Parts: sequence; structure tokens; C-alpha cells
Amino acid sequence: MQQSAIPAPPARQCSLAVGAVLTAGLCVGVLPKSAAAAQDAPKTDPAAAILIRADKVIVRPGQVLEGASVLIENGLITAVGKIPTPPEGAREIQGKVVCAGFIDPWSVFAVDGDAAFEQRNSPAIAASDALDGYLHPRLVKDVLRSGVTAVRSQVGVFARVGGTSTALRLNPTLPLEKTLLSGENALTMTLGMREGGGSSDPFERLSDVERVAGMITQGEAYALDQAEYVHELAEWKKKIADKQKELEDGFKKAKKDREKELADSKEKGKEFKEKEFKEDKAPKPPRHDAEKEVLARVAEGRIPLVVEAHRASQLRSLMDATAPFKRLRLILAGGTDALEIAPELARRRIPVIVWPQPMGSEISPEMERHDLGLAAALERAGVTVLLGSGARNGMATRDLPLLAELAVGHGLSREAAFSALTVGAARAFDLDRRLGTVEFGKEADLLVLDGEPLSGSSRVQYVISAGTVVIAPEER
Repeated sequence: MQQSAIPAPPARQCSLAVGAVLTAGLCVGVLPKSAAAAQDAPKTDPAAAILIRADKVIVRPGQVLEGASVLIENGLITAVGKIPTPPEGAREIQGKVVCAGFIDPWSVFAVDGDAAFEQRNSPAIAASDALDGYLHPRLVKDVLRSGVTAVRSQVGVFARVGGTSTALRLNPTLPLEKTLLSGENALTMTLGMREGGGSSDPFERLSDVERVAGMITQGEAYALDQAEYVHELAEWKKKIADKQKELEDGFKKAKKDREKELADSKEKGKEFKEKEFKEDKAPKPPRHDAEKEVLARVAEGRIPLVVEAHRASQLRSLMDATAPFKRLRLILAGGTDALEIAPELARRRIPVIVWPQPMGSEISPEMERHDLGLAAALERAGVTVLLGSGARNGMATRDLPLLAELAVGHGLSREAAFSALTVGAARAFDLDRRLGTVEFGKEADLLVLDGEPLSGSSRVQYVISAGTVVIAPEER
């Protein structure tokens, strides 16, 4: 989805960019370069404008504005800071805290149940083709009330190769196909997982790791073939252009030579034969392979590879097997024993999506050593931590803020938990230019709360999705 031009705020307003300073009640900042082209954009429809006045605006983790406002026009954030006068007809909302909506980076929400647990998958299978078109809007609202406004949903949860996942915006006012944020944003695989949560034997686990490395190698080879074809095609086009110019430059001389040869042939009574022109054939493109196309995108780092793995032996083998692939963007999901490889994860900047599964709930053998303190321990080790709902039950996404609170209760810093659910998740899956922070030009997926985010005593008052109020106090 491409963003349209961002309407510039009226002259009586001002926009606060990152790093701007609030001084004497005035907003001082510099508009992003993209705003320059927006100066000539049509005026905003007042009916689409929302002004949120708050005691506190959390722009991003570690950056907070006191007594600030957020202006939303046509689905985008167009100003953050001191906004004395809103556009005429704008809806005004008052709240204590404004922040970005939460993102569940490990979910099966809105995916058809059979597709979510299909075992016979391939890299070319896409979650975007398996969305449940009959999902009841009430279920979407149940998740929105918790503060989750976007999800990364996948298929083939227990399959060795799950397929490509999709990112969805939660908005009950839009058709499901209109909520896609990115159609194919990651390839998912598993190590040692089996349907129903069963565990594989040691030989299967070893072959699983070899399979992962082998598939990335296939992707690299396919990408190389494509690159070589592009290079050869460019060389061929240049050669043809040079030959064409040579023919055009020598056309008059060639014409005279032909006329002379034709006259000589007639004079001597010989048959005149035209010279054949042999054109170089264009290089043949590589045979298209949908599966290898996805693997090539993974090998080149254009989309991340999310691998669910838990046991220490699997994790160590995975680190060794993927080390040669310098462009690979690996994301670990689960990672029950991830502390044993934490230094390597931190060095290679590999995020871990932790599922803070409550003690006493039914767990698979792979997660029997799961510890609610894992997220905190990884944070202390310098590993980037994300928090997800585990991709086992779609409605578990609704509980994501509660799971985050569990992680906080077991040592994870509140700022790290908040980052994991907002800008961290957005950055990991290439959504950070659109979501994850409260900044000029971002799409307006926001929460208005009556207290601090991820606090047991706080409640979500308003949820704004794509610039539309989808949850309000009167709807609770």
C-alpha cells in the first residue's frame, strides 16, 4: 500500500518532528522532506479530522511529550505537539495518554483454521490467501479493545515450512482484503515441531536444520541466476543498440556498396544474393519457480525468515548453519533455551519473539522448560525482544497485553515491553515507516488510555485504526 501525499497542516498549526523542542508552549520542528510536496495538496475534509488532546503523548519508547496533541487527517498523523486551534469541524478527543497501537508479531488471527495448521506447505503458500472472509466484526473488536491494532498472521504453524505470513490492520469497518498492510512479509519455518505440539526425534531435528540451510542456498542460487540474466540482458540490449547505431551511421555507404554490387552482378550476368543479417538472440530468462522466488527474497534479506525453535541443540545448529548467509534476516520464535546462545543472538542482532505462556497451561514438549523470565533475561543479555501470542489460537492475540504484563512482572523492563509491542515489531517486519510510533506522516493506528500502557490499572478508552475511531468508551 503506497501512501498518498500528506496534506500539510494549516498555518495556525505546527508539526513536531523527532528531535523537535517544545519551548514556551510553542512547537519548534522541521517538516520531513515529503511534506514539501504536500504544500499544494487539497485541503483536508474536516469530517476526516480528529484532534486528540492528552496529558502525555508517547512518541516512541523513551520520547514523551507532556500536554501535547495529535492531529489526524485523512488517516494520517499530520501534527504532534502544541495545536491551539484544530481544523473546523474536527472531532476532539480528550485523554491521559496517547501511544501507538500494539502489534502482535506471532499470531494466527483472521486465518482460516485448517490453513493455520496445514502440514503440507511450501514457501509459495501465502497466509494472505487463507484469510477467513467470514470473520465476525465482534471478534475484531474484542482484540481491538485490548489495544492490539495489527497482527502478523501465519499459516502452517507446525509445518517444517509454513509459507509466507501477512500483516493485517484490525479494522471492523473495512473489508478484510482492505486491511492488508503487507501481503508477504516473512517466510516461516520450524525446527522439531510437529502437529499438536509433538516433538521430533534427534535425527529429524538435525535434518530440519540442514533443510533450512539447503533452502536458503537454493534461494541464493536462484537470485544469482536472476541477477546474471538481468546483467546479460542489459549487455545484449547495449550490443543491439550499438549495432543499430553502426548500421544507421553506415547506411549511405552500405546502400552505395549494394547498388554497385547489384550493377556488377547484372553486368557479369551473375545472380545477386543479399547479405544475410544475423541478429544475436536475446538471453533466455531462468525458468520461473514460485518457491525459489520466495527463498531468493529471504536469502537477499528482502523479507525475514522466522524460525520457531526451542531446544539448545537446535538453536546452536541453526546459528552455525545460517552464519554464512550474510544478508539473511533471521528472527527466532519461541526460543525456550535461547539464553544459551544469547551472546550470538546479540552479536548478530537476531530478535527473539518470546511467548510469555502462563504456567499451568497446556504446553508442548518443546516448551516444557519455558520460563516467564526468559524475556527479561534476554533483554539483560542485549538481545532484541519481541512479544507474541504464540500463533496457536487466533483469539489469544486479545491477551497479548496481559502476556506482556506477565513478562514485565518477571523482570522485563516496561519500556522494553512497550517497544516490543510497537516500534520493535514494526521494525522487524518492515512496517516502521507506517506504524509503531506517533510521528508526522505515520498512519494513525493509535490508543488513548486512562493510564500508562501495559499497566494493570490502565484501560484503553479509544482505539483509532487508519484514522477512524473503532472503539470508544460508549462502546465498551
